[in-house]
Formats: sequence, structure tokens, C-alpha cells
Amino acid sequence: MRTAVVVGAGMAGLATAGALSRSGWQVVLLERGERVAAPPTALVLWSNGRRALESIDPDGGWSAIASALPDGGVRRPDGQWLVPPRSRNGAGPAPSVVHLEDLYDALVAGLGDRVEIRTGFDVTTVRTGRKQRPAVGDGRSLVEGDLLVAADGIDSPIRRALAPESVAVGSGFAAWQAVIPGYRVPRLTPEQAAGGETLGAGYRFVSIPLGERAAGKGGIYWVATAAGAPRPEPAATQLALLRRWFADWHPPVGDLLAATHADDLVPQEVRELRPLPRAYGFASGPGGVVLLGDAAHAMPHHLGQGACLAFEDAATLGSLVAETQPGPQLRTAIEAYSRLRRPRTTSVVRQTRRMSAVVQARGRLALRARDAALNHMRPRILGGHSRNQADWTPPE
Repeated sequence: MRTAVVVGAGMAGLATAGALSRSGWQVVLLERGERVAAPPTALVLWSNGRRALESIDPDGGWSAIASALPDGGVRRPDGQWLVPPRSRNGAGPAPSVVHLEDLYDALVAGLGDRVEIRTGFDVTTVRTGRKQRPAVGDGRSLVEGDLLVAADGIDSPIRRALAPESVAVGSGFAAWQAVIPGYRVPRLTPEQAAGGETLGAGYRFVSIPLGERAAGKGGIYWVATAAGAPRPEPAATQLALLRRWFADWHPPVGDLLAATHADDLVPQEVRELRPLPRAYGFASGPGGVVLLGDAAHAMPHHLGQGACLAFEDAATLGSLVAETQPGPQLRTAIEAYSRLRRPRTTSVVRQTRRMSAVVQARGRLALRARDAALNHMRPRILGGHSRNQADWTPPE
């Protein structure tokens, strides 16, 4: 019997556990928290992320929980267009937005009876070796398998043990997310309801309609970022600061912030890995360890690709190990996973850092240069990236 241990029951871990179980692996899914729970926010599924999920679970009903993503364009805080809305032009599944409660429900429903979930497991020890099956322990018990998957986020203790050169550092931004439920959404014009992106001097605000089906209550998802360190204040104080910072921005930014409650707010510290791990796969005994999702390539969310790349990781790993047996076959598959995924994620991280420079622009001259260049820069960054999305497919 082939056994796998997946550490972390977030989106990446749930997707990976489901992918492995469908090909006959017996999976133990370890979660540090006391329960598997979705953050009360939403996620943009670009074409590559949607294709990866459909590869992992073709019967997952993704169309039933996702809503089409409109292109609301990019504005300045005074409402002037920097990049007008465009019609979608590209191959692959259409980009969409999904509430994380719906996504988690779908991923959990797709786990199957080969997955055992253990909560309250905080990894404190990692065991690997040439003749040992990889294992993790929490000080009370040790869990081992032929394959160990680190899907435990940017602070992964497994990555720290195997790739200590890769360190989590601040990206110079703080971020806030929220979902305003449909019954609380202010009255908006059709143009405002389509959402969009606004860039200021070190500030950014993005709003996206969720559609009527999202989490049974519809609504609008928004993300705000600001240059600087995370705020230590309570959520209510941080929300008051956001309302003050964005008070003079074009409608409906102020209206959306006014409709947001403090308990809707999800503050985030934006961090990234520098450098990326030297490899994403490490041999151990009959198999080995793989790094996946933020444990492998955490990055600023300016391109919204973090979760989509994690789903690519899960689909790639699931495909590579589907028919393998512990021993030389599995070790070869782990090497292939690292060889395929590291160049791909390195390219996206590089593009994300280029976008960070655009978002971080401050000062009159820097803003003037950004605004003048954005019409050319944004299509070059995101257009090329869109081709990468459309071209990506899971390996056979």
C-alpha cells in the first residue's frame, strides 16, 4: 500500500490529498489548527488554476461555485483611466472568482475515504534519511509515509529543515481583504459593480463582484494594500485607518469601506521567500519529500497567482506519482516534480516582483513615470503571463 503524509489542510494540502487519494494513495492529512476552516475571503482563479483544479477533480463542479471575473480596468484615485477595461482575449478556461467557503467545501468533499484528517498536529520534528521513510512528529507521535508533502505555508518547518537557505521576509506591504455580503452591498452603478483596480501612491484597491451564488450570500470581495509594515491595532482601528487613507478615492471605494464591518476584515502581512528553495523535491528512503504551495514559492499577491500555482503543484505531483511505486520509481517522480515546478514558479515570482515595483511607486516623478508606462507595462507583464496560464497543462 502506498502511503502519503500531507502537512497542512489549507487549499494546497486539500487539493493534494484529493489528487493522491484518487490514484489509490492512502493519505494522512495533518492540520495544525483544531479544525479545517476556510478564511472568510475569496480567490481569483486564473485559467491555470481553474485547469489544475479540473485536472485534480474533473467532477468537482467548479462551474457551480465560480463566477466570471469581469475586467474592470485600472484607474487613478481620481477616477481617471490608466488602463480601460478590455474584453477577454485568450485560450483556456475563463478566469473566475470563488468564495473560499465554497472552495473548501468542494475540496473537502473530493477527499474520499482514503484520506484520514488529524487536527491539532503541530510539526516540531522532521525525519529524513537515505534508508528512512520520511516522517514528521509533534512531540507526542511520529507519522511516516512513502511520500511527505509540505503544504504547510510560508513558515513551513519542513522547508526550514530541508532548505534552510530559503527565508521568509517582508515584502514591504501590508494587505487587507474582506467580503461584503450581498445584503450589505451599497447601491452601485453597473460600471462600479463590475469592480476594478485603482493605483495610488503606494496604495492599491481592488474590488470584484462575487455573483449571487457565492457562499449562499453573494457580495463583493475587495483587497487593499499599502506600503509599509503590518498594523498592530485592532481590526476596528485598522478599518478606520483604511477609510481615512482612501477617503478621497473615486466611488465606490469609500462606499465599499463604509459597508465593511470590522469582523469582515482580514489583515495580512505580505511576505515572500528569498531566495526560493534550491529544489522542491528531496529523496528519503523509498520516496521522499516535496515542497508545495507557499512552502515552496510564497510571493506577494500582486498577480494573484499564489493559490493557482499551488493547484498547479498539486495537479503536477498527482499526475507524476499516480502510477508509481515506492522505490526508484517514486524517487524519480519526485525529481521530475522539482525539475518541472521550480523554473515555472521562478518565472512567475520574477514577474510578481516586477509588478511590486509598479505598485510601490511613490513620489511625483515616480508616479508620473508609472502612469505613463503602465499602459505598455501591464499588458507586457500580464499579457505574457496570460499566455503562460493558457499554455500550462498537467504532465501526462
